Amino acid sequence: MTGPVSFVCVSPAGRPDFTVAYERRGAGEPLVLLHGIGHHLQAWEPVTSALAASYDVIALDLPGFGQSPALPDGYAYDLGTVVPLLREICAALGVDRPHVAGNSLGGLLALELGRERLVRSVTALSPAGFWTEPERRYAFGVLSGMRIGASALPPPVVARLARTAVGRAAIAGAIYARPGRRSAEAVIAETHALREAPGFEPTLAAGRRPGVVFSDNVPDVPVTIGWGTRDRLLLPRQGIRAKRAIPGARLVRLPGCGHVPMNDDPALVTRVILDTVRAPALVRAA
Repeated sequence: MTGPVSFVCVSPAGRPDFTVAYERRGAGEPLVLLHGIGHHLQAWEPVTSALAASYDVIALDLPGFGQSPALPDGYAYDLGTVVPLLREICAALGVDRPHVAGNSLGGLLALELGRERLVRSVTALSPAGFWTEPERRYAFGVLSGMRIGASALPPPVVARLARTAVGRAAIAGAIYARPGRRSAEAVIAETHALREAPGFEPTLAAGRRPGVVFSDNVPDVPVTIGWGTRDRLLLPRQGIRAKRAIPGARLVRLPGCGHVPMNDDPALVTRVILDTVRAPALVRAA
């Protein structure tokens, strides 16, 4: 089960305040978890308890998603804005250079934080940014279709569908390889999060601009890239491009997992993240 959601108000110098929702559990070195577009921090629920046994785990609702309100006027939802905001959020939470794990959009943000040397390690699960233009258009088309479906289905219909494995597959099969493992309550909640997210359209619009491709190396930071073998949104071949862009990264196949692998194989994802966050300590001890 998820813990209580808290809120932090961030006051960047010379810019309007904004508020972010987060859940914090455990103790130890900080580990920040970043979800994908249209999702919310509860996407990490299958692995949070296991990670919190050893680390200070902070799962965020990105601005404009989950319970985090939209950014104030004057803020963009592009990488050049959101990455510095994540640094401000960490500072407001008393966190300096955390480990970070991200999925999809969150994976791209995690890699950007690594490139800026703002984190101790990066675990990126099916990160955005390694697509060709046709692959990007396909992924955005699927995401837009999911958003339209979530907006069109009345909540009672969503609740009825979520009570059956077939219904959960119809709602969430694009992002989970094993949607039947997701609870009805979780599917209902994430459908609501997708429907209500004020950050969805501006984030998608920012992603359509030329140049949203990650092609830089991430030196001096341990990086693991995990890709589900059954990812139907960002196809697994994109992991090969990620490895070429970041030669020092560890590329891990996640057998039987879809685009959001935390639900499909929590034990495997937990192990992949823990192996990555322990890498800096092993280097220091060598």
